[in-house]
Amino acid sequence: MRWLSNVRLPQVGPCAHKRGQHWRIGIDDQGQIARVLPLATGSTAGGENWQGDWLSPAGLDLQINGGLGLAFPELAPDDLPRLLELLELLWRDGVEAICPTLVTCAVGPLRQALAVLGEARAQHRPGRCQLLGAHLEGPFLANTRRGAHPEQHLCPPSGAALAERIGGFEDAIDLVTLAPELVGADAVIDALLRLGIVVSLGHSGANETEAAAAFAAGVGMVTHAFNAMPDMHRRAPGPVAAAALRGDVALGLIADGVHVAPTMAVLLQRLAPQQVVLVSDALGPYGLVEGSHRWDERLLLVEDGSCRLEDGTLAGTTLPLLEGVVRLARWGVAPAQAIAAATVLPRRVLGDDRPVEEMLVGVPLGEALRWSTPGDRDLQWQRAG
Repeated sequence: MRWLSNVRLPQVGPCAHKRGQHWRIGIDDQGQIARVLPLATGSTAGGENWQGDWLSPAGLDLQINGGLGLAFPELAPDDLPRLLELLELLWRDGVEAICPTLVTCAVGPLRQALAVLGEARAQHRPGRCQLLGAHLEGPFLANTRRGAHPEQHLCPPSGAALAERIGGFEDAIDLVTLAPELVGADAVIDALLRLGIVVSLGHSGANETEAAAAFAAGVGMVTHAFNAMPDMHRRAPGPVAAAALRGDVALGLIADGVHVAPTMAVLLQRLAPQQVVLVSDALGPYGLVEGSHRWDERLLLVEDGSCRLEDGTLAGTTLPLLEGVVRLARWGVAPAQAIAAATVLPRRVLGDDRPVEEMLVGVPLGEALRWSTPGDRDLQWQRAG
């Protein structure tokens, strides 16, 4: 057994003593993490001294729309080789798994994309990011809050509309974003929850009362908090405040500094440290040079990692998920909490409630991440093995 010593883990739970805990990590002969043991204060236990660096699972992105020129809703069978190439790029960028996000589109392309994603999922191998169930961002969205979603493909929520889109693909979907205040949304939420699919509030005009009712009904997340929804106001708290007050609703956050100002991102994380989940919201130009790119029939303008339509509508990013961790820590969030927001907490959204020390057991060390702040510089990551 090989041992690592003086390791920190990205703890985010209510137990304060765990957040300051250092650990010993036992690596077996196959290179897998076999033991994760607390290290007594002042201990001089043997092993490779990590000097307080953090060990975490790799990233998990619940909202990513494409990359290398591919938009997930437009996937066709001929795109499979490039899709596999994208999964290899994501792996190199420290991301272990994604929920490929399909924004609002027509029924035929949606179902075709789900089929292509299924083919790629069946070809998973080491060195590729894993495709989890898809994230359907739409079409049951509020028209006035649709953002960059095409208006012609929005649809009133109903059981029939849901079945038309996901019938036969129910097991291939992990997350659905919708506006819960729309007429018919209650029945769709109930149907999704019965299928074991996480429901997220997004592109919604819901007020605090409507949002609170949705969370009480089982909606478990807010998609890109503060964006495409009412802001938090002193007399109109809105859905973000309702989620934070509950304490058990995940708050998706795009930490590029554009979608949400750095000060607001840090304030949200301090308000709800166990709820903020980083997402990239990366679009098709992820992995490509900046400039002009096509997105369906529209032009997408990419500058400094931000994507906008020609009319200035903010549409997404081209930033890697872990860049959000670095920025969040740079803005003032504790490194352990910033790391957890992209590695531990997304797994909780999908139902993995284990402590991080249990998540790590059985993981090959080379697939986990090591985080450090060399010379008090920005948080940096590398594969741990």
